[in-house]
Amino acid sequence: MSAQNQVRRVTAPDIRARKGGEPLVCLTAYDAPMARILDPHCDLLLVGDSVGMVVHGLESTIGVTLDMMILHGQAVMRGAKRALVAVDMPFGSYEQSPEQAFANAARIMAETGCQAIKIESGTYAAETIRFMAERSIPVIGHIGLRPQAALADGGFRAKGRTDAERQRVIDEAIATAEAGAFAIVIEGVAEDLAREITETVAVPTIGIGASAACDGQILVTQDMLGVFDWTPKFVKRYDNMAERTDAAVAQYASDVRDRSFPSQREVYTMKRSDG
Repeated sequence: MSAQNQVRRVTAPDIRARKGGEPLVCLTAYDAPMARILDPHCDLLLVGDSVGMVVHGLESTIGVTLDMMILHGQAVMRGAKRALVAVDMPFGSYEQSPEQAFANAARIMAETGCQAIKIESGTYAAETIRFMAERSIPVIGHIGLRPQAALADGGFRAKGRTDAERQRVIDEAIATAEAGAFAIVIEGVAEDLAREITETVAVPTIGIGASAACDGQILVTQDMLGVFDWTPKFVKRYDNMAERTDAAVAQYASDVRDRSFPSQREVYTMKRSDG
């Protein structure tokens, strides 16, 4: 491929420079075919640990392993040529120490070729983010509703409803940004809190269930496409893929039963005439 035809990959500094500018378009991706479709439209593709629930049918993200994230990260990198690809660090892969986090992040980046990693970042994670960022690991933080902490928090619920909780989320954002994260995902907070955080931190904020007050938005792609019967209230369905797929498969099944698709002789004749 000539240099003129090569597509330039979005980088962490590119994302960082979008603070206060054109909103960042972000979606999740877990495989090569979907990544190939999403890539021209997105600035950032996240190989989220949500893959455990979306693809593998787990009840939470807790059971997701490092090997699973690497496998899906490799697949997405085969499909995406332009968007920055970030891979989630799963539960238990970074909390023990900054050294543990760096070793696992380095493995993810080396084995997938991704451009960044993401961790769920309470204030406790600031030291870990700083340790990785100082050693050339681009880090995205994740504050507010943190799915990996859902068991400790009593489930998936919005954050910042009390004054104390609101301040805790703000503190998480400030600590994450000051530690060296180049962007922050804000999940499950009210619009006024998302706006305050976005105005406070110097790095882009990417909202999921956190209103349009952020510097960008991310959704689980399958939620946005209507793959499941239920989606979170904040998700706008742009398609009804489950119904359309069901109809297509039903039509295929009917064709098979009715033998109404081309016979092998007809397929061979078509190929001969085309040639």
